[in-house]
Amino acid sequence: MTVRRAETITGSIGRVGKRRQVVIPKRFCENLGLREGDFVEVQNSNGAVVIRPKRLVDPDDILTPSEARTVRKGEAELRRGDYVTPEQLRHDLARPVIKNRRKTA
Repeated sequence: MTVRRAETITGSIGRVGKRRQVVIPKRFCENLGLREGDFVEVQNSNGAVVIRPKRLVDPDDILTPSEARTVRKGEAELRRGDYVTPEQLRHDLARPVIKNRRKTA
């Protein structure tokens, strides 16, 4: 198990811009792994502003357990080389279906 230690970086002074924008110093962003476009959660905690990195996940992007099994099965088939190219699929779909019929005497 990895123990994550809180790392304290000394503060710096900034100001609030016209549209309430605040620049987070580069060293803070690097320490937190923040990049342009990332989301942050902003809270008021006893008169202090607390900004936390926020990872958002779209619920539609989460697979159900059965979907996850299907994806793992497909990935395993690809690794083994068990797949059909689109050309092979089109060719197979274009062929007429021949039903196996048993003839009785």
